[in-house]
Amino acid sequence: MEDRLKGDEILIVDDVEINRLVLEEIIKDMGYNAVSVESGEKAWELIQESVPQLLLTDISMPGMTGYELCRLVKGNKKTRDIPIVFISAFDDPKDIVEGFVLGGADYITKPFISEVVQARVGVHLRLNQASRELKEMNRRLQVSVNEQLKQMEEEKKNILYALADIAARNSAYEKAHVERLSQNSRILAQSMQLSPQFEDKVSDDYVETIGLAAPLRDIGNIGVPMSLLQKSDLTEEEAAIVRSHTDIGAKLLMDLQVGNDYNDFIRVAIDIVRSHHENWDGSGYPDGRSASGIPLAAQIVTIMEAYCVLTERGCAREEALEIMRKEAGVKYNPAILEICCKISRQLC
Repeated sequence: MEDRLKGDEILIVDDVEINRLVLEEIIKDMGYNAVSVESGEKAWELIQESVPQLLLTDISMPGMTGYELCRLVKGNKKTRDIPIVFISAFDDPKDIVEGFVLGGADYITKPFISEVVQARVGVHLRLNQASRELKEMNRRLQVSVNEQLKQMEEEKKNILYALADIAARNSAYEKAHVERLSQNSRILAQSMQLSPQFEDKVSDDYVETIGLAAPLRDIGNIGVPMSLLQKSDLTEEEAAIVRSHTDIGAKLLMDLQVGNDYNDFIRVAIDIVRSHHENWDGSGYPDGRSASGIPLAAQIVTIMEAYCVLTERGCAREEALEIMRKEAGVKYNPAILEICCKISRQLC
């Protein structure tokens, strides 16, 4: 493999030759080009010359470690947007957490499973491409304010659907669950327009945005090791990693946010992704928000998520609602839950 970057390759860094060869073959099978080097020092030299699409780096290497390489990449304005996936035989949660703290996007353990590597690499290449397209869009749209607003409205739908597709493929839920959550969140929000308490907070556009954004609630799971997502008995450290999906997902969407009044859907999605595990009494995470301090969109999706899960697990409609009523004022906004109960026959 030619030892230089042209700007469209995936860069592999590992001091063990067989590991580099295996990863090169996996990347090749995906239809992408790869450049591999044996040290962090060599990788940093190449990256400064040309920015790769993705960086796959071992952690423990002679000289510069993968963590040190990550610090350099994320500390440089030119290279900080490169997605970094750590590859290592280490599977200690502390090692995984350290990688995320340094700015890593994912963590793949050895020995490599081709399907796992392809799935994870594919996700981050698509996200990186979406991010590049957004930046290019911003550059183009400076030409005309009117054209900018029109194109952003179109782009927001394309990006949202792309992210929803990624979330669906990396979620433990079936596609039907995601569709039910979206539809039911829209129905509940629409019903809230008839309540004096919420009529000034829920517009027609807001109802539509809720339906589009709800499927993104667990998109941060793409940054959590699949082994932990599938594990039922988690240690405290492992549970903390899983809970970090709210921060990971919110950061991902913040990076996509253009930053003006026409990006409402991203702002609503951020509220949902970050706060859908907050509880009405303040016992949730990640911020321990309570009552009206929890974004309204997150309150709606939290209730509808619980309803969808309970009914999909075999509970009849009334049985599910009765279970949820016991958590009114604890997990759920009592006023919204009451509306949910009144219109429950409309829910799918």
